[in-house]
Amino acid sequence: MTNYDALFTPFKIGSLEIRNRIVEAPHGTNAANGDGTISDNKIDFYARRAQGGVGMIIEGCTFISQELASGCIEGAIEEKFSVPRQSVLVEAVHRHGAKIAIQLSCGVGRNAFPSRYKTPMSASAIPATLDPSIICKEMDKDDIARVMNWFTNAASNAAKAGFDAIEIHAHAGYLIDQFLSPCWNHRTDEYGGSVENRCRFAIEAVQACRKGARPDMPIIVRISLDHRFPGGRTLEDSIEILKVLEKAGVDAFDVDAGSYETIDYIFPPAYLGNACMAYVTKAARQAVSVPIMNAGNHTPETAVALIESGDADFVMFARGLIADPDLPKKLIEGRREDVRPCIRCNEDCIGRTGAFKMAMLSCAVNTEACQERWMGIPKTESPKKVCIIGAGPAGLEAARTAALSGHKVTLFEAADKVGGMVTAAETPSFKGQLKALIKYYEVQMEKLSVDMRLNTFVAADAPELEGYDKYIVAVGSEPFTPPIPGMDRDNVITVQDAHRHKEMIKGDNIVICGGGQSGCDCALELAEDFGKCPAIVEMAPRLSPDLNMMSHAALDKLVKEYKLDIHTSTKVKSVEDDGVHVLDADGDEKVLPADTVISAFGLRKLSAYAEAVRARFGWRVRIIGDCDKVGRIGTAVRGGYFAGTTIDD
Repeated sequence: MTNYDALFTPFKIGSLEIRNRIVEAPHGTNAANGDGTISDNKIDFYARRAQGGVGMIIEGCTFISQELASGCIEGAIEEKFSVPRQSVLVEAVHRHGAKIAIQLSCGVGRNAFPSRYKTPMSASAIPATLDPSIICKEMDKDDIARVMNWFTNAASNAAKAGFDAIEIHAHAGYLIDQFLSPCWNHRTDEYGGSVENRCRFAIEAVQACRKGARPDMPIIVRISLDHRFPGGRTLEDSIEILKVLEKAGVDAFDVDAGSYETIDYIFPPAYLGNACMAYVTKAARQAVSVPIMNAGNHTPETAVALIESGDADFVMFARGLIADPDLPKKLIEGRREDVRPCIRCNEDCIGRTGAFKMAMLSCAVNTEACQERWMGIPKTESPKKVCIIGAGPAGLEAARTAALSGHKVTLFEAADKVGGMVTAAETPSFKGQLKALIKYYEVQMEKLSVDMRLNTFVAADAPELEGYDKYIVAVGSEPFTPPIPGMDRDNVITVQDAHRHKEMIKGDNIVICGGGQSGCDCALELAEDFGKCPAIVEMAPRLSPDLNMMSHAALDKLVKEYKLDIHTSTKVKSVEDDGVHVLDADGDEKVLPADTVISAFGLRKLSAYAEAVRARFGWRVRIIGDCDKVGRIGTAVRGGYFAGTTIDD
């Protein structure tokens, strides 16, 4: 059992005392109003995290001018009319004893969304990241002076609103980082060349904020210490920058790794493992004397380890607190088993707020995130008997929320354990958070006294289904195998069996038919944990075409690292004695030797059973999860939440 006491000692940044070592890392919410003021959703979101016991919140990426707002819609603090809404946020957080900093951003520079910024400014005339045909405008002295005036004005407004500290966004290859880094800064004036010159823009930003801020407001700088791409800034390079900025009066550093060229480190998915950016803290600690903060796929256990190592003073959670705002409170109360884990899927946080969707933040495992005012689990005044069939993520979430509402829940599951398809997806070592999610649900089912009927298949016409007030059918999906000759051979197994029953995999020649996320994860598991080198056959031009870009970036690296045999734009023709016969993009046939063939063509919903239950019980039945529409864990959990919280409707 881990002792979490190290996370709950107070610590100071300058004169600002923070009640514990847990900080909510800055992140996007896409929850600003059209005039740049913040919405009720954003205020409620952060107030809920303060209520959950976090030590300090850093409100993410607030633009110092609407003119520079070229990323997610986080709001601006340029105009004085933004102060009243920000002051409501500050007091909502202070009410619960937490501190709050505002992260000020002068824009993303070359990383601007093309749809929102036609010609971005940068340190030099360099290609824009998302559309290299656009050449950025090199900022002249007037541009720089204007930005510094905006910093002073923004800091002044932040002080008026009552923020406790200011964080300057010099991170992720954004505008300030473009001045700091020789790969983007090609200037020959006093803002380019030497380390001191390249730091000048950042130092002037610090000074400009000091000019507008209250004297007691610490200035924090968020910076990536390791860009992790050839030609990018290295850890050694960045340490020299930290020393220069500390001399300039920076009170703390928020450090991690990555850039848009290595975007998987900006939004680290499951493939990167736990505490994937903690490695930068040791060198930072040795270089500077001010407090150090660190984010990056932390768990409560890695958080304790980092604080106890002395290499950092604060551990930062973003998605962990999106998934469970009560994470700190549960740890301090000795309820580690009740912490709902982030599964690092990136689908409903950055996947919703990014340029490809531009919706408001949510969470795959916490439907209430950023909708705290509109969502919630009601207490029933008329408890009902609820029958839930299927204990995958949809059924489990429906059972949890219905039981919390006060209903009496019976949950039928044909398998000998809960989890549904997740029990296959959770087996790779890099999917430990999925295993943790199912364990979380097991604990909640027991604590909420849900009547669990495992190893119990109930037919749609079974008498056991009589006598309930409401029915929720969440029986999920089944593997889909197209009518390809030879797919019924003895050496062909499903990807689910490949995950759950490794003994079924024979020989070294393994061919995975289907290169979606399930097939790719199976291949990586066999490579990482068993030393195999499977071939993957995928009809689409790229592997896992529906996977979000952050996770895809990490997946691509691992595929190359393990030298997997990839065949994209390729169809499976047949499975025969000599192997898997495939047709490439040109229609040419070749044979992939195969001792074991793994079918990973996808899933199809078990709709017939669900419709049979509906035909029997009519309006009392709600169909959710994969048996309604095959989707992700997040869509299943959301469906379960909706069904479980509306039993009385």
